[in-house]
Amino acid sequence: MKKLYSSPLFIVGLVIRLALIVWLLPAAVTDWYAPFLNSSISAFTLDPWSAWLASGGTSAAFPYGYGMWLTFLPMTIAAKMAGAPLQYGYELTLLAADFCMLITLTRLLPNRERLILAAYWLSPIVILATYALGLNDLVPALFLILSILNMRRLHLRLAGVLCAIAISAKLSMIVALPFFLIYLYNNKVLRHQISQFLLGFGLVALVLGVPFLFSNAGLQMLFGNPELEKIYRVSLSLGTNIVVYIVPLIYMIILYLAWRVRRLNFGLFEALTGLAFLLIVLMTPASPGWFIWTIPFLVLYQAFSGRVAIILVGVFSSLYVLSILLATPLHFGNGFNFELSSALHINEKLENHAVSLLHTAMATIGIILAIRIWREAISRNDFFRLSRKPFVIGIAGDSGAGKDTFADSIAGLFGGHSVVKLSGDDYHLWDRQKPMWQVMTHLNPMANDLEGFSSDLLALTDGKSIQSRHYDHQTGKMGKPHKIASNDLIIASGLHALYLPILRDCYNLKIYLDIDEQLRRHFKLLRDVHQRGHLVERVMTSFEKREPDSERFIRPQAAYADLIFSLQPIHSRMLEGIDERHPLRLKLVIKTQHGFNELSLNRVLVGICGLHVDMLVSDDGASVQMTVEGETTAADVEMAAKILCPRVFEFLDISPDWQDGMIGLMQLITLSHISQALTKRFI
Repeated sequence: MKKLYSSPLFIVGLVIRLALIVWLLPAAVTDWYAPFLNSSISAFTLDPWSAWLASGGTSAAFPYGYGMWLTFLPMTIAAKMAGAPLQYGYELTLLAADFCMLITLTRLLPNRERLILAAYWLSPIVILATYALGLNDLVPALFLILSILNMRRLHLRLAGVLCAIAISAKLSMIVALPFFLIYLYNNKVLRHQISQFLLGFGLVALVLGVPFLFSNAGLQMLFGNPELEKIYRVSLSLGTNIVVYIVPLIYMIILYLAWRVRRLNFGLFEALTGLAFLLIVLMTPASPGWFIWTIPFLVLYQAFSGRVAIILVGVFSSLYVLSILLATPLHFGNGFNFELSSALHINEKLENHAVSLLHTAMATIGIILAIRIWREAISRNDFFRLSRKPFVIGIAGDSGAGKDTFADSIAGLFGGHSVVKLSGDDYHLWDRQKPMWQVMTHLNPMANDLEGFSSDLLALTDGKSIQSRHYDHQTGKMGKPHKIASNDLIIASGLHALYLPILRDCYNLKIYLDIDEQLRRHFKLLRDVHQRGHLVERVMTSFEKREPDSERFIRPQAAYADLIFSLQPIHSRMLEGIDERHPLRLKLVIKTQHGFNELSLNRVLVGICGLHVDMLVSDDGASVQMTVEGETTAADVEMAAKILCPRVFEFLDISPDWQDGMIGLMQLITLSHISQALTKRFI
């Protein structure tokens, strides 16, 4: 903070603000706000609107709720007690809100103090509207941005409180409320906490909103405010007495687009909310103060975008200042009035044309900014693009290769709320007791409903729900049909997951588990006997019976995989004497097709996980084989993942369930390839 206060930009901005407070007497303050506040404290009442109208005051003076009134009350009382003009209490309140907004933006954009000082603290829009014209839109904007900051910090109850105060201060802030609710609902990790936001919002709405509803004078001043009518001025006539209002239409379209993003992150929530405010301001003959609502969001966008955005916002602000100064005189404390049109000797007709042209140019730049925000901050956002189509992983391998264990480990990284699993076992054509299994094995494609598997996978990929039955390995029977909804990540695993071309075309990442044959038999024997209750003799017989089908139908699928994992014992003789004193030690052989970060992967496996890695690259560089030996922990795997693929961590909106050992390495390598596949998909 010391760096912020000592910056020349901060000092210049503060000097400008203090000079305007001392020299100018904005008409809105002297005619409306200061007299209303004086009336409310001279004969204190909890319904200052009724007292004001009863004394003959104009209904345009204070069309705001308790949130605005209570914000200005302390400084106004202090000014009155000190015998100072009340406008100083009013304007010092605005200065305090201005400073709080500056601090809030530094919390939202850490280490970007210089940009914030230039884009916000020296913003001509903020300075002119707040201090030269005396408009108070900075107050509700501050409460809204504070609410957004606490939303990011997951202080949801406080976020709800601040959002309600913002709406109480100025009803227009209700524009943001649906975006808060959509963000909480479509962010599945936060969905169960939406009640906390609603609790905070409801408490403040009860305390500040309900009493205001019983003030007829307050409601009259609020809904009689001509500013509210401006949103209906831009319209399209469809015939007698039928009009389409453009601003509400655009707002509802943006809401729909936000709702359609099935998984919102904070950046999308922020950008969509800012876009809604910007378009509303641009599409209405807005009050000069309304433009303040857009400034915090434009600051956030400039930090995200870069130099071109900064230039566009600078031009936008300059056009705003010129159009306002041509149309609005500035009132100084010594009685002098400054009119730019008079200083330039512009007549009234030319002035109207000039103001309209400036506003047209400003609207043009504003629409360009809106388009750029949509393109850069929304449509190119990875969450937005992921929401258009799920990411699909196909996992194939022989029986006992560990497909379910591996699929569960990948699901543990993203969380059950983000993952749906489709198992090929659920598409066996017959129950275990059926006589067809005497002449056919599960490894034969003809014994499985691969057409149904493909159809259901296509439906899930298209965002639709399916009806599926679960195969119970304990009983050998199919369960009742149940609904499976699509999700952000689809993991399809099975004996034939890579068998059909139509299946392979669905996947963003294709994986084959090519486990060592003796090790596979060892694991399958343990699983089928101890977990599924099969007889040892039956399991041993099934090995020989299934071998021809495995060689014919299962193993050839490895040729279609992007990533092949082969788990092998360090020495083949280790399987003969496994016990507590001689645990099984494994190595992992990884084969990749068309990967591009194997060198980085090699570095983190050696440098972070402390593993031994041998790497072979094909002559054409298209395939890479890595052999990894050693022991590693879940903590080392997590650290390596953060270095190797930091971008994809934004999708991991839970604390990932990392595993020790070889499963953890398979998680790490798979996540790395998911990151690569996402990058390729978004090119």
